[in-house]
Amino acid sequence: MKDTMPDSQMSLFEYNKPTIVVWFSCGAASAVAAKKTIERYGDTHIIRVVNNPIKEEHPDNQRFLKDVEKWLGLPIEFAINSKFPDQSCVTVWAKRKYMSGVAGAPCTFELKKKARQEWEASNKHDFLVLGFTSEERHRFDRFKLSERDNILPVLIDAGISKGECFSILEEAGIELPEIYKLGYPNANCIGCVKSTSVTYWNHVRKVHPDIFKERAIQSREIGCRLIQSKGKRIFLDELDPNAKGKKMKNMHVECGIFCGL
Repeated sequence: MKDTMPDSQMSLFEYNKPTIVVWFSCGAASAVAAKKTIERYGDTHIIRVVNNPIKEEHPDNQRFLKDVEKWLGLPIEFAINSKFPDQSCVTVWAKRKYMSGVAGAPCTFELKKKARQEWEASNKHDFLVLGFTSEERHRFDRFKLSERDNILPVLIDAGISKGECFSILEEAGIELPEIYKLGYPNANCIGCVKSTSVTYWNHVRKVHPDIFKERAIQSREIGCRLIQSKGKRIFLDELDPNAKGKKMKNMHVECGIFCGL
């Protein structure tokens, strides 16, 4: 019956389908979440995949986005906070005079959460999907309780872990973002201010010394002690280059539309 509908009725039929929005962060988990959402709900729902582009992410993230777009067979849209058209965390920190702390990270709030809310205000949507993997049920439950209850646990229901997301992409012939190969635990911005780990920041100092220096200078100007070391907060330029903490693979610092600290 669908094939014989006039174009005008077909358009109305499609519009009346519920819409699922997948928020794609240029990470492995959200890429696989988008694919599984299409496979599970594509026949009964309109699926839209939306990204918040961030200036401080590794440039290879955009190559990964294009590869994922081809794999999904859907265009990936962009959501930007109109108050920060340059999509820069550095701009947000400078304007807010705050980088990270007990109040969270303003970059995530302005460039992802507020951008998402601005997009939702003018776009039809019924459900959303984030890249919460099988080992992140607690983060999913927290988001559902404190933010939105119309979130679908696509990866959790499928029992897919973060490691399995890497394998799925590799089997599909999609090269992972360069940021993972450089030893970072996720595809966040380089020099993510939500991390307080001495291990993480010494890794940034080693792999991206210019970015480490930029963060050190700006955090001093703002007065933000980003690192937790030996029971106290310290500035980046006070960090011992040889200091070590827990392994980065055990860190849970993700940057999505829900700021998980």
